[in-house]
Amino acid sequence: MSNHEDIVIDEWDIKLDNMLVELKTCQKSNSLKTCSDCDKFFECELRKRYVIAVYESMNKGAGGGFEF
Repeated sequence: MSNHEDIVIDEWDIKLDNMLVELKTCQKSNSLKTCSDCDKFFECELRKRYVIAVYESMNKGAGGGFEF
C-alpha cells in the first residue's frame, strides 16, 4: 500500500495537458520562452483556449467565475 494519494486524471486534466503541449510547441516554433514575449499575445486564439482549459481544469467544468 502506498503512502501517496492516488492521482486521478480526468477529461479536464487531459485537455489541459494537450493544450500545454500545443502552447509549448508554438512557443518553441517561434523561439519564445513565454507567450508574453509574443507580439500576438492579446489576440492569440491558442493562448485563449489554453486559459479556458486551465480554468476548466480548476473547476472541472462546473462553470462560474474566477474566485480567489
